[in-house]
Amino acid sequence: MYPADRKYTKDHEWVIIAGGEGKVGITDYAQKQLGDVVFLEFPDVGRQVKQGEVFGTIESVKAVSELFAPMSGTVTSVNTALTEKPETVNSDPHGAWMVVVKLSNPGEESELLNHEQYAGVAQ
Repeated sequence: MYPADRKYTKDHEWVIIAGGEGKVGITDYAQKQLGDVVFLEFPDVGRQVKQGEVFGTIESVKAVSELFAPMSGTVTSVNTALTEKPETVNSDPHGAWMVVVKLSNPGEESELLNHEQYAGVAQ
């Protein structure tokens, strides 16, 4: 159910780590809890983020929730197409990336969950 090619946080974000960068999104479990996503707010390119700190918000018909950075680094890209069509998070949560971060501390990966560990959290 949760792709094995990424790491997960207990806050329900995922990150695909490759080439010193991390591509970040939210999990299927998170989007189901939120309901229909209607608005997304992401940081500006160039912003520094720290692991576990808020990097943006996601708003659904039910609630506004914070998005937490799975790893520290500098935002190098934001998915503006997603801000224009936020409902994509509901239809393709594991394909709908939100931001790309140039990682400043790759060792933080050891603090994240693999797909099997995350499946135990997302119940």
